[in-house]
Amino acid sequence: MSENKDPHVAEHGKSVEGVKFVYDFTEGNKDLKDLLGGKGANLAEMTNLGLPVPPGFTITTEACKVYLDSGEEPAALRDEVSAHLEALEARMGKKLGQADDPLLVSVRSGAKFSMPGMMDTVLNIGLSDKSVQGLAAQAGDERFAWDSYRRLIQMFGKTVLGVDGELFEDALEAAKAAKKVTVDTELEAADLKKLVTKFKKIVKTEAGRDFPQDPREQMDLAIKAVFDSWNGDRAKLYRRQERIPHDLGTAVNVCSMVFGNLGPDSGTGVAFTRDPASGHQGVYGDYLQNAQGEDVVAGIRNTVPLAELERIDKKSYDQLMQIMETLENHYKDLCDIEFTIERGVLWMLQTRVGKRTAGAAFRIATQLVDQGLIDEAEALTRVTGAQLAQLMFPRFDESAKVATVGRGIAASPGAAVGKAVFDSYTAVKWSRSGEKVILIRRETNPDDLDGMIAAEGILTSRGGKTSHAAVVARGMGKTCVCGAEELEVDTKRRRMTVPGGHVVEEGDVVSIDGSTGKVYLGEVPVVPSPVVEYFEGRMHPGADDADELVEAVHRMMAFADRKRRLRVRANADNAEDALRARRFGAQGIGLCRTEHMFLGDRRELVERLILADTDAEREESLKQLLPLQKQDFVQLFESMDGLPVTVRLLDPPLHEFLPDITELSVRVALAESRQEPHENELRLLQAVHRLHEQNPMLGLRGVRLGLVIPGLFTMQVRAITEAAAERKAAKGDPRAEIMIPLVGTVQELEIVREEADAVIAEVEAASGAQLNLSIGTMIELPRAALTAGQIAEAAQFFSFGTNDLTQTVWGFSRDDVEASFFTAYLEKGIFGVSPFETIDKDGVGSLVKLAAEAGRATRPDLKLGVCGEHGGDPESVHFFHEVGLDYVSCSPFRIPVARLEAGRAAVQSQGSDHR
Repeated sequence: MSENKDPHVAEHGKSVEGVKFVYDFTEGNKDLKDLLGGKGANLAEMTNLGLPVPPGFTITTEACKVYLDSGEEPAALRDEVSAHLEALEARMGKKLGQADDPLLVSVRSGAKFSMPGMMDTVLNIGLSDKSVQGLAAQAGDERFAWDSYRRLIQMFGKTVLGVDGELFEDALEAAKAAKKVTVDTELEAADLKKLVTKFKKIVKTEAGRDFPQDPREQMDLAIKAVFDSWNGDRAKLYRRQERIPHDLGTAVNVCSMVFGNLGPDSGTGVAFTRDPASGHQGVYGDYLQNAQGEDVVAGIRNTVPLAELERIDKKSYDQLMQIMETLENHYKDLCDIEFTIERGVLWMLQTRVGKRTAGAAFRIATQLVDQGLIDEAEALTRVTGAQLAQLMFPRFDESAKVATVGRGIAASPGAAVGKAVFDSYTAVKWSRSGEKVILIRRETNPDDLDGMIAAEGILTSRGGKTSHAAVVARGMGKTCVCGAEELEVDTKRRRMTVPGGHVVEEGDVVSIDGSTGKVYLGEVPVVPSPVVEYFEGRMHPGADDADELVEAVHRMMAFADRKRRLRVRANADNAEDALRARRFGAQGIGLCRTEHMFLGDRRELVERLILADTDAEREESLKQLLPLQKQDFVQLFESMDGLPVTVRLLDPPLHEFLPDITELSVRVALAESRQEPHENELRLLQAVHRLHEQNPMLGLRGVRLGLVIPGLFTMQVRAITEAAAERKAAKGDPRAEIMIPLVGTVQELEIVREEADAVIAEVEAASGAQLNLSIGTMIELPRAALTAGQIAEAAQFFSFGTNDLTQTVWGFSRDDVEASFFTAYLEKGIFGVSPFETIDKDGVGSLVKLAAEAGRATRPDLKLGVCGEHGGDPESVHFFHEVGLDYVSCSPFRIPVARLEAGRAAVQSQGSDHR
């Protein structure tokens, strides 16, 4: 049994006596997503609410796990399925696939987390050469029966038997061409009979077997195919992209069929209780008459807006609106609904909390608070830092004079520019070569996932807001324009023809606006996002011209700031960055890299320092650097007056301040050949050779520099201290913190601190100011983390340098490995995400937790922070909250993201405490 000892859960690889593997829709509820998957849990919930759901049952994720682990279904599964099938047949008054009046079922996947189009579905199971005649007689519609049969063979052949789907599509296109029609609904019963014969021949040729006529065999094979699709390439890729665990498995839903392809009084559709693109309330969705559900999401036929259903079938429309209101109030969130109308009778096939754009997420969260459906804490769980980051991207300048060549449906917002490509392979290939691309298709399907991930944006000429392209793009935060019907896409010739006859060839630059649906030729200039303007103080919530989205972001940020425990600081090296960070809500500077102050016109002074042959020469160089460093800090302390500023002493290897060895060697050789003076260049070259290291990031840098080059750190400490004293004299409130980098042992820190304390005492005595400077260290080496208890004896604060800590724990050189083998590691699933992007909790994170606990055991008031770029990563922020750090520090533009995630982390931890 699993750890929770749930009697419904099987131990992997075993069929445990008494474990229940199949649930009727009347038995589950929405809280059983782990067991029944999202689709099954929500079908059960709608059944419990008394909504019109076709009867059926769900095979659990545990059965899938047993199958995937052992290669065999649980021993008890067949009998359980048989019992539930018999109960379903009794309820429906007909048997699966019987000749005169067949019960037909769908077999559909349904994982815990929504994976639209990534796994398999088979409709119309139970049809055969005999039962198709009975279906035609019962429906009074021969065309409908044969259309349903050809759909079954096509889906079953592709999904279950592995037949190339293009073969069926080509045969369908040939049938339409022979009939001289453009859509499949114009094919008649006789045409569809011929198509069924053709499809069965394709199955026989490609799969090496006949299409199965036994309905139970059809169902059993389809169930296995759905289990197998969990480990299909596209499903695995999608899970890696969305960071969905690979060990969850999928449930399988067996549902009695209802038919939307029975004529003009039937149809199928997808509806949203609010607009998933904007968050606005209203009637949103797509409807397609005389169609089955796959026709809508595939984007093969262009739908009509959901509002048109009121004219087509007002009774069903009114019932649907009532059900949508019931579901939104029940789930307290935007709901995504699939439905079918069978000859005027409405059936609910699925509901789930709908995917939405970043802007919609913020608007909906605040709307639901205002409606009293959720509180502020719950609202924070409905938005993410990743969504906020999307809203901070630039958008197109609509005043620019650029040719608009088309307009489609604004499916997923953003401003995307790139070279036109017409297939996923090219999108991936060009993207890996550094090209930005726009993937253009008539419509996308799950096989296009690789290209959708690689592209800057997706453009389709077919489909709507509920098509595959739209749903997947919104889930990934990718810009998407769908249903641009005026654009003629020719994927075989790799071109797109726009109104007026202009042809866009592969490689031509296009721009797409996912917020307006506009398509442009060439590159459109961009302007700042209104959300960035808000953070910069150039747009004020409450003002007459304030952006509605800005209002929602402002409110959510206020919620987060009230809830969070973690403080958020900035990584900033100059006054300009510090002021921007402060506008973005920074509560101090967590990392000022002093090496950036040694570049530019100061490089010559550093060269003199390195080349110094005597103490006097070295001291003269340091003397000239001191006032320059001091002025840097005066400006920084002024910008951050009243807030802490952590200054890291010089960290990188000194050779980084010297000329390139090859370039310098050429200069010396040329000077010698021309017999020109080159004494200084020769000394520089000798110094470069002397300082050259095979692994400079593990060599003479950080605290080691301060110990080897007398006076270097002392000069920096004096500059910091004198700058603080000057600000104090000017009635400022400097709060300087001095950070020693790359410490591996407490003895290093003790020596540097002793020298620093002496300088601080001297400056305080001379200025008469009490400066209250604190001295701490970076924890960026495994040894420092493992001996943190000792190091805390000499440190007043720790700041975890997780960039270097990740390098030293993994043995990676970041500059090399990300370009060499990280792509392969991500594709093979070794990494779910780069450890430089999101902290490796098991390895690096364990050291952070250990060091934090050991440091505070020695010094209970030890301040703990993190200053690597992990400090701005949403998932990492939650980890730092959990292990008890006091603050995170990140680049200025990531500060709002860190603030929001810190609030979310606090809310979620309180929720888990209550549970």
